[in-house]
This record gives sequence, C-alpha cells and structure tokens, in this order.
Amino acid sequence: MASTSGSPPTSHSHLPPHHRSNMEDEISQSSQEKWLADAKAAVAQQSFYLNRAIDEDNLRDVFKYSSALLGELRTSLLSPQKYYELYLSVSTTLLRQLEMFFEEQRGKGHTAAELYELVQHAGNVLPRLYLLVTVGAVFIRSHESPVKSLLKDLVEMCCGIQHPVRGLFLRTYLTQVSKEGLRLIEDGVDDGSSTVGDAVEFVLQNFTEMNKLWVRMKHQGPVRERAKRERERRELRDLVGKNLVILSSMEGVDERMYGEIVLPRIIEQVVNCKDELAQNYLMDCVIQVFPDEFHIKNLETFLGTLRDLAISGEEVLFGLCDRLARFVEGSAANAELFESVGGFRELLKGCEAAAAKGDQNAVAKIYSAVLDFAVSLGNQGGDGLDEGSLERVDLVLGECKKSLLLAEDGAAAAKVLSPSASRTLKSIITKPLDIYSITDLLGGSCGSLPALMQLLSSSMQKQVAVDIVEKILNKGTVISDLKKVESLFDFIGTIIASGGGSNDDDEDED
Repeated sequence: MASTSGSPPTSHSHLPPHHRSNMEDEISQSSQEKWLADAKAAVAQQSFYLNRAIDEDNLRDVFKYSSALLGELRTSLLSPQKYYELYLSVSTTLLRQLEMFFEEQRGKGHTAAELYELVQHAGNVLPRLYLLVTVGAVFIRSHESPVKSLLKDLVEMCCGIQHPVRGLFLRTYLTQVSKEGLRLIEDGVDDGSSTVGDAVEFVLQNFTEMNKLWVRMKHQGPVRERAKRERERRELRDLVGKNLVILSSMEGVDERMYGEIVLPRIIEQVVNCKDELAQNYLMDCVIQVFPDEFHIKNLETFLGTLRDLAISGEEVLFGLCDRLARFVEGSAANAELFESVGGFRELLKGCEAAAAKGDQNAVAKIYSAVLDFAVSLGNQGGDGLDEGSLERVDLVLGECKKSLLLAEDGAAAAKVLSPSASRTLKSIITKPLDIYSITDLLGGSCGSLPALMQLLSSSMQKQVAVDIVEKILNKGTVISDLKKVESLFDFIGTIIASGGGSNDDDEDED
C-alpha cells in the first residue's frame, strides 16, 4: 500500500554516489560519537556502584557491578578505534580497582583459587573472561598454582570470544596482565616445573590467535567499506606486534630457540594468514625487534618464506637490507659474521624469490637496495672497501639483469624497460662508477656492468658512456692495459654507434 504521509522519503539513493558516501560518513561519525558517549556514561555509572561495593567490602556486589561494567565491551556498534577508547576506560578501572580489591581479599580469608572459581559464575562470556584474567593476575602473584598452568588456562579460555574486535582487545588485556607471570617464569621463581619454553609458548599462542582475529576484521561489514576497514586494521596492528616485542625482550630466547622455535612459529602464522597487510607488517616487525645476529644466523629460513607469501616481498627486503647495512657498515667483525654464514648468497636468493613476483620497477628497486647493502658490506671503516666488494657488486648486477629479463611485465620478450625501471636501472649502473676507480671496473672485473647497460635505451646508454669518459679525463686516468682498453670501449661504444635498447624517448615518458 502506498504511504499517505506527506513526509519525504528517508532514502538518500537519489543523491550522487560521492555525496551519498560523504553524508553516510557524517551520519556514521555522529552515531559513533553518541554510542561511545553513552557507553562511557554507563561505564562511569557502574564504576560508581562498583566503588561503593568495594568500600563496603561486598564481594557479591563487586562481581555484579564489575560484570555490568564489562558488559559494555560486548557492543558491536563501535568502530575499532572508538572501541579502543571504550576499552581503555574500562581496563583502567579494572587495573586500578578490581585487581587491588581481589588482592585485599586474599588477606581476608579468600584464596586466589576461590576467587578464580567464583568469577567463573559471571553470566556473560566476555565479562567472565575479563574477570578471570584480572583475578588471574592476582593468582599468579599468590604462587598458589604453577604460573604456566594458569597462563595456559587463560590463553585457551580466551578462545571463547571469536568476534574479531572483542577478541582482539580481550587478548590485549591478557598480554598486559601476563607480563609478571612471564617474568616469574624467566626468573625461575615459579615452582620449578616451568621453563622459558613455557613462557614462549604462551606468547606464541596468544600471538597466533590475535593475528587470526586481526585478519578476520577485514571480512566484517559490506564490501564497499573494505578500504575503511583496512585503515582501521592498520591502526590496530601494534596490538598484534606487541607479542613479538615481548618475545624479543625475553633473555631466555637465544639464537637457538629463536631459530628452532620462535621464528618457524611466527613464519607459519604469517604464511597461513594469506593477508597482505599482516604479512608486510609482521615480517617487518620481525626484522625490527629481534637482534641482528638472530637474522644473520637464520637468513635462509626467513628469506625462504618470501616464495610462500601473498606479497612480493619487496618491502621486506628493503627493511632487511637497511637493518643489516647499519649492522655491518664500518665493522669488520660484523661483516665477517655475515659472510661466515654465506649471508650474501642467501640474500641474493631472497631477491630472486621476490623479483619473480614483481614487475620491472619492483625488480630494479630490489636490486638497488641490495647494491647499497653490498657497498656497506665492503666498507670496513678506515680500511676502505674490502677485496670481495667488487665481486659482490658484480653478482648483484648480474642477478639484476637476469631478473629484469624475466620480470612479469614482458621485458624478456620485448627487451624494453618501462621508463621508471630505466631510471632506477641507470642509478644502479652509475653507483659503481661513483664508488670505484674506472680502472677497477675494466678488464672483466665487473663484467656484468656493460651487459646490464644494454637494457637501457640508447640515449641513456650514451649518458652513462659520457659520464665514464668525463671521469677518465677529469682525473687524468691512464689506462695502459690493452684488455682494459678493450673493456672501456664496451662501455662507451654507444657514443660512436647507438646499440639496441628501447626508443630514445622512453625515459621521458610518465
């Protein structure tokens, strides 16, 4: 039946899409602020009653009002960022009031085990688990039960919340309150049956579940809001990464445990999640938080993962090269450690794996980063470049040419580089000319260089050739070796006769 009302329709479908989207965003933001304000008001009200119950030492009412307060975290109305604000207001109340109250109850005839049992009668699952974690912190300090058993119990019970946002923040709270238990295990203060391996297992299990929840967030809501959800997920990434920071700070996690247990478990989760945002972030997190020596001893495992990732691995290699360059540059001992495990060869294998997934520009950028690292590796402080430096540079240039010809956007068939890839390649070729004497590069010492130049357009080849001639003339370099003279003409032949390559105008195109 048609409406007889004289009021206009509430639908905004008559508006252009971008206007409709902006209006929806404004309405959503306004609603979010209202929902958050209402939830905070409810938290404040329940906090008042909770404080009164605490003052009256009324255990029953404490459970009642704390459950009501925690019930506000069951909302599905708030965005992740607004939920974070609500979580902070609630968790602050829990830490400052409830934990202290439960600690005092232990001095009034209640054991931690009794309190732990009592809170399990809370009506709703989410409040019950928050209360369990809070009492768990007191239980850990009481030494009434092995810490590893308590942590195992808590991390497994938190699986009862599978809603992505609610579950993620519950486990964030668990991460926060479990720090003391982990320290007790590391210090050997537990009953003797707990080991560092138990502490590591707890953190890894919590990390795995948190990452699954974080990845699952992208599937919430309509498809049109996918970009918005990815922004929200990016804002919450450090909640997951915090677990890796905790692992890296454990004194009991040595090179052996890292290589045999920690890194394989992290990589297993990174690969299995098949999520680009998570893979990029977590691989970079591993690079940044664990010691350089750990990376060097486990390069094969870490870089071997690149073939199995949904991402190309380009950003991962950039981060790793930058971290390792800072470690080896100017330190002969650190450079020797890297070389002793065949680190450079492993790095090139990782480049090959990443390059196989990328286009020409990505490939060129990857090898540009590795070339910078090769130079850093050869720079031994005041002693100048080491003997193997030029050999490593030649290896990089040779692998760069091979990967460019196999790049997914057709260089192998067309023998033509994109303008952006050409510009990056030109910078790769000129870098050795800036670092080494031209005579060091001639006579086959860096045989990959003239071959790599052939991928440039003829005009770019001429630019590089002119640079070489100018360097020789400006420095008054005398080349008396016939083989090196012939090699020189391999470089500068394009000045006399243009070789192959792409059209002269390629590098000027956008």
